[in-house]
Amino acid sequence: MPPAAAQTPPPVAGAATAAALTAQIDAHIEQPRFSAASWGISVVSLDSGRTLYAYHANQLLQPASTAKLFTAALSLSTLGADYRISTRLLASGRLHDGRLDGPLILYGMGDPTLGTTSSADWADQLATQLATRGVRLIHGDLIADDCYFTGPSFGTGWEAGDLQSWFAVPSSALSVQENTVDITVSPATTAGFPAGLNFDPDDARPPLLGQIITTLPRTPGDINLYRAPGTGTLYAFGSMPARTPPQHFKLAMLDPALQAGQQLRQALARRGIRVSGKLQVIHWPQDDASLLAHTDTLGEVFSPPLLDILQRGLKRSQNLYLQNLLLSVGAHEQANDPSPAPGFTNTESYGIKALQQWLPQVGIPSSSSLIGEGTGLSRRDLVTPDALVHLLSYLAAQPYATALREALPIAGVDGTLIGRMRQTAAENNVHAKTGSMTYVHCMAGYVTTATGERLAFAIMLNNYEPATDEPHASRDLDAIAVLLANYRGRN
Repeated sequence: MPPAAAQTPPPVAGAATAAALTAQIDAHIEQPRFSAASWGISVVSLDSGRTLYAYHANQLLQPASTAKLFTAALSLSTLGADYRISTRLLASGRLHDGRLDGPLILYGMGDPTLGTTSSADWADQLATQLATRGVRLIHGDLIADDCYFTGPSFGTGWEAGDLQSWFAVPSSALSVQENTVDITVSPATTAGFPAGLNFDPDDARPPLLGQIITTLPRTPGDINLYRAPGTGTLYAFGSMPARTPPQHFKLAMLDPALQAGQQLRQALARRGIRVSGKLQVIHWPQDDASLLAHTDTLGEVFSPPLLDILQRGLKRSQNLYLQNLLLSVGAHEQANDPSPAPGFTNTESYGIKALQQWLPQVGIPSSSSLIGEGTGLSRRDLVTPDALVHLLSYLAAQPYATALREALPIAGVDGTLIGRMRQTAAENNVHAKTGSMTYVHCMAGYVTTATGERLAFAIMLNNYEPATDEPHASRDLDAIAVLLANYRGRN
C-alpha cells in the first residue's frame, strides 16, 4: 500500500523513566479526537524482555499490512531464507532431429518476480536452454499451466471492489510483471476528440469499451476506468483537458499465465524455435495431472532467495509477493501431508493451517492471530499488539534477524516509511512494517532508544479517520515511535 505523505512530527523531549514515557504516550492517545477509535499498543525490550508499555495489548484489531510479518516468519521457518522458487519448461514427447513431439508446458510454481528487474529476461533464458538442447520445432501446443496453486486467484476476505486495483492483483503460480498493466491516458490535441489509452504490456490490453473525451484546456478532468468484478471488459469514460500531461494508472492483469505464455512464445521465436500449435492456458480447477505425468524438465529458471523476495515485498508492502509466499508454504505442506483429509482443501487453507500450527510453537496463542490470507488486505484478519511484538521478538533471535530487520521499511530512508519521521531520533532508526487501509492505521517493528536499548513495538489504531483539519493518522503513529526513539530511561 502507498506510503503516507511526508510529515515531520514536532520535537518532543525524551522521557527519562518508564513512568514518564507512559504518561507521554497516554497523553497522546487520550486526546478527545480518538474518543471513538480503538488503540492497541505493545512495547517490549529485546534486551531485558520487560514490557515497557502496554495499552489494550491483548485486544484483537485489524492489522492491515502488518499481517505480512506473520507470512514472512512462516515462510522463513517452513521454506528457509535461501529457498528459490522454480519456473520450468516440461515436456513428455520425444525429441528427434530438433523436433519435440507433443506440447511444451510452461509450469509456474509461484515466483512473483518474473519479469521484474532481476528476471526481465526469464523467457529468453528458458528459450536459450531449449535451443541448447537442439530444439527447433515444437510439434504441439505451448501450454501455460498455473495449477500449482489450487483455489481462487484472490485471498480469503479480499473485497470485490479492490480486485481491479494494482494492490489486489490475482495471485498466480505463473505471475509476470507483478501481474499489473500500466495504462497511460493522453489527451488529443483538439477538444472533442477521444483521449488515447496506451497499455504496457500492449498484449495484456483488455477488451475496452467507451472513451475519455478531450475537453478545452484548463477545464476540470474526470478520468474513470472501471472493470466489474469477475469480468474482463474495461470501461473508460469521462474527460481530460487538452494540453495536460499524460496520466498514469496501474490495474490488475486479467490473466497473468496467458501473458507469461505470450512472452515465452515470443522468446522462442527470437531463438528460432517454432511452435506449430496454439497457446493454451490451464487454470485451477482444471486438472493437469495427466498432462504432467511422465514429463521431463527441459529448462528452468529460479527466483531470488526467499529473503530477497521478502525484502522487495515488505519494503513496498507488495501484496502479490506475500500472498504467493503463503501459497508456496501451502503447496509445500500439501505435497508433504502424509494423511490428507478427505475432500478438497485449497493451497491457501494449507498455508493458513501451517500458520495456526506454527504460532503456538513459538509461544503465540493461535487465538491472538486470526489471519486468513497472506497480506493483511482482508478485513477479517485480526491480531493483538502482543502477538505482533512476540513475533518480532522471535524474529530478532533468528540467524537472519539482521537481514530481516534491514528488509523492513526504514524511517526517512526507504519503502513505505521513506517520507516519515525525518529529522527526528526515529530517522534511520525505526525499522517497521506499516499497515493502512480505510479507518485502519498500524506500524510494527524495531527501534533503538537514546540509551541504546533495543525495543520491539506494535502500534495499532482502528476505527479512526481524522477530520480534514487534523493531522494524518500516520503522524499519530510516528509521534509514538519518536517518543520511543527519544526515551532516555534504561530497564
